[in-house]
Amino acid sequence: QVQLVESGGGLVQAGGSLRLSCAASGLTFSMNNMGWFRQAPGKERDFVAVIKWSGDSIVYGDSVLGRFTISRDNAKNTVYLQMSSLKPEDTAVYYCVGRGWGSRPRDYDYWGQGTQVTVSS
Repeated sequence: QVQLVESGGGLVQAGGSLRLSCAASGLTFSMNNMGWFRQAPGKERDFVAVIKWSGDSIVYGDSVLGRFTISRDNAKNTVYLQMSSLKPEDTAVYYCVGRGWGSRPRDYDYWGQGTQVTVSS
């Protein structure tokens, strides 16, 4: 079965950086678009970024544009999210997603279990 396992979450001060990783298994990673969503307490899941299987097309959510960078390593079956200039409002559980395209949660077939990111002010 498909597994998406996130890592790299934690506590960071505002203005700092953090890199999330998502290791995928059970799917042909190099042929699947991969992305990230996040969900803060009491809020809906929010689109963060998606990267095409080939890596040559990327879309970011408005709230992270210019601060976050998504990338992938098809040889390692891993997608990354480099987060910089972090703000307290970036605090959320971050989810890795696979096989889909778009900004809605229902656009994706596979989800990881999530990793907590907390940004202190």
